[in-house]
Amino acid sequence: LRFAAGVGGGLVQAGGSLRLSCSASGSILSISDMNWYRQGPGQQRELVAGVTSDGITNYADSVKGRFTISRDNAKKTVYLQMDSLKAEDTAVYLCNAKIFAAYSWRFYWGQGTLVTVSS
Repeated sequence: LRFAAGVGGGLVQAGGSLRLSCSASGSILSISDMNWYRQGPGQQRELVAGVTSDGITNYADSVKGRFTISRDNAKKTVYLQMDSLKAEDTAVYLCNAKIFAAYSWRFYWGQGTLVTVSS
């Protein structure tokens, strides 16, 4: 099983937008919750947004109204649309999902992608 690195990071000016995506591949029977985390310089990792298999979403207060998480179950992919970006959104963003494979449920992490927002 492979959880590909997030795609779509980079450098953007404050107020701009980026879209991240992260895909799972391999012998996957089912995917439950899919999430995006981030870790800024000198900060702890924090949950940014999550989406259940039923499409129920939740967001950190700091990104509500600006970020949108979505998923494509057929493609085993989770997306994070980030609008109205701020300098404080600068961080490494990591995807995470609860996956049933090899007869068990466990969380898998994708490699991080760097998002840099210039003010």
